[in-house]
Amino acid sequence: MEIFHGASIGGLKRNFSKKALACLPFLCVTVSNTMKSNTRIGHDPAELGELERSILSVVWRKLEINAEQVREELGRPLKDSTIRTVLRRLEEKGYLAHTVEDRTFVYRPAQTRQRVAGRAVKRIVDWFCEGSVEALLVGMVDSKVLDQAELQRLAERIAHAQKNASSLKEREKGGIR
Repeated sequence: MEIFHGASIGGLKRNFSKKALACLPFLCVTVSNTMKSNTRIGHDPAELGELERSILSVVWRKLEINAEQVREELGRPLKDSTIRTVLRRLEEKGYLAHTVEDRTFVYRPAQTRQRVAGRAVKRIVDWFCEGSVEALLVGMVDSKVLDQAELQRLAERIAHAQKNASSLKEREKGGIR
């Protein structure tokens, strides 16, 4: 039996079978689908083009947005088909997901900005620092990308994370969860 999830009657969302829906002649149903397949989570963020990065930034900022809203947010003279193509490609690459609401694709981030940034930084570490995060941080300090206050905050966060990790290990050794 096919079930329609989230059908709406008078603003109340319910789940209905196809048979039940057929018995209600004046029922208006909104169907929503979510695309979850054909995506590659491991895409290299360094390979994103300028327009892809701009659109991704808009989606991260707005959290949910359709193609027309993206075009308006960009404030550039781009064709609707161009925006839709880039949104589809970002989805195929694993950065976005969409739902369909009243025949309109509504896009949302499939990954956080921090996760994508982390993968991009890992690529830089691998390329330029032979996998050494320490070499990256030293380079950032030498280039004045990080100042003393930011280094101190990083050191405090690392110490806090290490403390939490060791207390978790202690609890697991003692059988406490």
